[in-house]
Amino acid sequence: MTLDTHGTAREREAAEQVSGNVLVSIGALLLGLLLAALDQTIVSTALPTIVSDLGGLEHLSWVVTAYLLASTAATPLWGKLGDQYGRKKLFQTAIVIFLVGSALCGMAQDMGQLIGFRALQGLGGGGLMVLSMAIVGDIVPPRERGRYQGLFGAVFGATSVLGPLLGGLFTEHLSWRWVFYVNLPVGVVALAVIATALRIPRRAARHVIDYLGTFLIAAVATCLVLVASLGGTTWAWGSAQIIGLAVLGVVLAVAFVAVERRAAEPVLPLKLFGLRTFTLAAVISFIVGFAMFGALTYLPTFLQVVHGISPTLSGVHMLPMVVGLLLSSTVSGQIVSRTGRWKVFPIAGTAVTAIGLLLLHRLDEHSPTAVMSVYFFVFGLGLGLVMQVLILIVQNAVSYEDLGVATSGATFFRSIGASFGVAIFGTVFASGLGDKLADAFSGVRLPPGVTADALKSDPRGIAALPPALRPAALHAYASAITDVFLYAAPVAALGFVLAWFLKEDRLRGSVTAPDVSETIPPNPVERSSYDEVCRALSVLGTREGRREIYRTITERAGYDLLPAASWLLLRIRKYGSVEPGVLAERTDVPLQIVLAAERQVEERRLAERRGLDLTLTEQGREVAERLAKAREESLAELLGDWWRPGRSADLDKLVKELTGELCGSESERPNGGKVTRVS
Repeated sequence: MTLDTHGTAREREAAEQVSGNVLVSIGALLLGLLLAALDQTIVSTALPTIVSDLGGLEHLSWVVTAYLLASTAATPLWGKLGDQYGRKKLFQTAIVIFLVGSALCGMAQDMGQLIGFRALQGLGGGGLMVLSMAIVGDIVPPRERGRYQGLFGAVFGATSVLGPLLGGLFTEHLSWRWVFYVNLPVGVVALAVIATALRIPRRAARHVIDYLGTFLIAAVATCLVLVASLGGTTWAWGSAQIIGLAVLGVVLAVAFVAVERRAAEPVLPLKLFGLRTFTLAAVISFIVGFAMFGALTYLPTFLQVVHGISPTLSGVHMLPMVVGLLLSSTVSGQIVSRTGRWKVFPIAGTAVTAIGLLLLHRLDEHSPTAVMSVYFFVFGLGLGLVMQVLILIVQNAVSYEDLGVATSGATFFRSIGASFGVAIFGTVFASGLGDKLADAFSGVRLPPGVTADALKSDPRGIAALPPALRPAALHAYASAITDVFLYAAPVAALGFVLAWFLKEDRLRGSVTAPDVSETIPPNPVERSSYDEVCRALSVLGTREGRREIYRTITERAGYDLLPAASWLLLRIRKYGSVEPGVLAERTDVPLQIVLAAERQVEERRLAERRGLDLTLTEQGREVAERLAKAREESLAELLGDWWRPGRSADLDKLVKELTGELCGSESERPNGGKVTRVS
């Protein structure tokens, strides 16, 4: 069987059309993901202006928390409903909900409205994140997913950098309302493209959806966050309301445990907590989310109010933190993947995070920009050291059956930690600010209409103070915000202590650094075990991944061939004969590498010419068989105890596909009544 070099113009046009539709669909999915990811960070630099316009500084944290809680709680439902009823319709629904929430947020007239509309926006945002990643798996084969993985990771990385900058730009040059309105044109484009271009094969999967468990865990989280945010500010800690909320939270938690014990598909399987590694990683994930988003929410307020920095420049000042986070996250993930040693990173990461929080506590109204940048960078460096590794060690600790829910569980606790952190930081800030302003102006005659309470609600009132009184107000704001970091430092220190108890098990071959979508807090993840294995093995679809796997295959088989020569022999074994020139055209392997492989297999008499085609000699068939066996063994070794033949139909199918078409591309065209496959 030879490689078909022809094919009708109609067939080529159809193939190009399919490819074009996939690329257009990927672009629309990236837009949807961009909207949801951006909304986690773009609001931070606009918050000081928002609370000045709408009042209610003590409720500032809920503008962020409402979005986080809603998106986190909705994540598992979007994933299961998408499996059951079709992801395209659900994705369109998520976009519409998100856009309606965005429009209403932009029109909000008070803090209560804004908080409610942010929850609606978060409900849609959770669907955008989960479904956009899942749809990629529907339209892109596992062996090609590595090509697109980087694009989605780049979106998350870009939004971490651009979010605070864009939030500042819109707030300063248009209005804070444009932080939300900007979603509308982008979302409409994504909605139109998805409706016209996206074609998803229908693969309905029945689920017993754990609605009650989802509701209960969201209710427990909400009660805890309400206690944290309202206690000591709106209501006294010993008030009936706070005690009632705390008791309700405990009762709901007990009910959640009872429901999850009997649920067919629990939203958070309780058996995971029987694994020490998962439990510790979940707690440390909570701490990471707590520290990062608490700081990310209140540092722009410090920069804008205390240092008088514009909203746009406050986003620029935050960049050292984001750079440190992305840099250490990427480097630590790569080191762990290559060395298999990971325990040093959660220990070092939590320690550096605690040090970073203590450094942030040292900031005041006189701190120079260079010092602030160094402190921000150190803090980000600590977070990045631990974020990648937490997902990786959870995936390494569980069986294949629990891989998806364990990954989802770890990211869930990180998201809840982010919600809790913002709430706690808000309570400490609001209560501390009121006391410090009252102390600063006790016995001081203030201008008419200016009171300590007014300054607490609207920081713009500082400008109305006489010049002699402004330093006291700025110092009150500075110390109230930086005290937050002092209270957070012991929490990070607890993470440092817990990290020592993690057991450093040997990494499975397929456990590689998670993509950025799984590691940027507080992004919740909802994927199946099959999706996670596809993601882990998608590196085999890259050119570097292919070269490495064929080098491993060749060494395992005991030959000193070029990796490309082994690849060529296996192509000939599969198709009977191949034409090297056409093979180079139909794959992304460069022609010079194919020709070098051709020369080696001919010189060693492993293949011979028949016209333009290469066919295997007797010796070549023997070598190709050993290479094929080594390929299967290498893939099985990568999967480790996740896979045993017959254990999972999904994994058996994946292994068969990756073994048969390892890292190649394939098209099928008629050829004289036969099917010719090009790989």
